[in-house]
Amino acid sequence: MTEQEAMLRALALAEQGWGRVAPNPLVGTVLLRDGEVIGAGFHAEFGGVHAEAAALAACDDPAGATCVVNLEPCAHQGKTPPCVSALIAAGVRRVVAALPDPNPTARGGAAVLRGAGVEVEFGTGAQEAAALNAPFLWTLRRPGRPFVALKVATSLDGFLADAHGRSQWISGAEARDFAHWLRAGFDAIAVGHETAVRDDPELTVRGSVTPRVPPWRVVFARRRVEPGLKMFGDEGAGRTVVLVAPEARDPTETVLAGTGVRVIAADGLQAGVEALGSLGIRSLLVEGGGRLATAFLAAGLADRVYWVQAPVWLGAGVPAFGSRDPVTLDGARAWSVVERRGLGRDSLLVVDRELCLPAS
Repeated sequence: MTEQEAMLRALALAEQGWGRVAPNPLVGTVLLRDGEVIGAGFHAEFGGVHAEAAALAACDDPAGATCVVNLEPCAHQGKTPPCVSALIAAGVRRVVAALPDPNPTARGGAAVLRGAGVEVEFGTGAQEAAALNAPFLWTLRRPGRPFVALKVATSLDGFLADAHGRSQWISGAEARDFAHWLRAGFDAIAVGHETAVRDDPELTVRGSVTPRVPPWRVVFARRRVEPGLKMFGDEGAGRTVVLVAPEARDPTETVLAGTGVRVIAADGLQAGVEALGSLGIRSLLVEGGGRLATAFLAAGLADRVYWVQAPVWLGAGVPAFGSRDPVTLDGARAWSVVERRGLGRDSLLVVDRELCLPAS
């Protein structure tokens, strides 16, 4: 196995911590000797063993090995000991890390390792690693608001629902399973007022991953809200937020009195997103509808798009993306493709507005 192949495996291992390790990053580690894997591990739980320590524990003799990891090993004593100390004590010869750690508390591991005579190299799998930990990297670079991802499921011609407003189900079972897996890795899930009323979603996670902390549920309601929605009546209402215009706050609080729902007044989309950040929300998954998705794109507040396309043509219906200020083709911004793959009968495309690559 090459170091590049080992990095891909480390990234796949890291993803197994999805929904369980935040606010820590997703990290996986592979130990190589002479092209053979002699140990591997990942960070599985917040406060638990780090990926490097897990890989060392799975290896009988790591002396002289190469450690391939998607993020620079930490150099501080937190809930667990410094990973650099474990690697040095184990006699690891070389460390190949995709990215330096931009966290001011944890960074500096490369310098410690080099000081102990361990060779350190950065850059292998850097783009893939940055995409995997985009919310973590975003929070450190721009702490004023959450990392925002849009998730849309459409027909091939870009409609969220048919001409009668019916959207269940455009996508298939595999895509719906993916949507619940996706929810588990975000701090909050949001919909617009129309989607909240039309679909009455619970906005809970009901999939293969149980998130360590249930995500907040958010409705961008603007000026009014109906009190009988499912998300307002269960035990999770205390982690539900309704964002309204300032003049609508008092009447909305009156309508939702006793539900435990938090009402926040925000003058505009930017202010609303920043208000969510003040609650400690570092990542936001926006699931609908088309007007809200278009508003996020128009405001430059969408950082990632998860687009599920079903192999059907509707001809007319509810568009996923409305009109915005036009740009010429040569002036259009190209987003970075993060992933393309099948979800059963459907197709998934993931694109980022920009990659948060930390400086080496």
